Amino acid sequence: MSNSFALELQKGVLATLAANSATTAIVSTRIYDEPPVPATYPFIRFGNITPSADDTDGDISAEVSMNVEAFSQTTGRVECAQIAEAVRLALHRQETAVSLTGFNLIELRCESYSVTKIADDRGHKASVLFTAMMQQT
Repeated sequence: MSNSFALELQKGVLATLAANSATTAIVSTRIYDEPPVPATYPFIRFGNITPSADDTDGDISAEVSMNVEAFSQTTGRVECAQIAEAVRLALHRQETAVSLTGFNLIELRCESYSVTKIADDRGHKASVLFTAMMQQT
């Protein structure tokens, strides 16, 4: 059974981030679908991934919105912003760096990112929003 657009993109992005030295210099191997409890900070996890059909002339395609989240418990927002920027640089317009099975990654772009204080005042969260254009092979 093959993966869906969303699962295959997550798999490819996870492998790309895990191989990226700027990202792993900050979070090591802590890149999760869902982090363990208790979690060691800082870490990256996948937030919402939403595929929308974008079929054309017999091609099965999708535009996929993907949110990559980073969490830090250091004082201030600096570390969280550094993780967000490392994620952006590793993925923005880096289509050839993301390996997918059963799909072509036509475009991958970072739309925006934000860093906010976590409600319990124990750290910060970055949300890095990407849009991917994918075509099933």
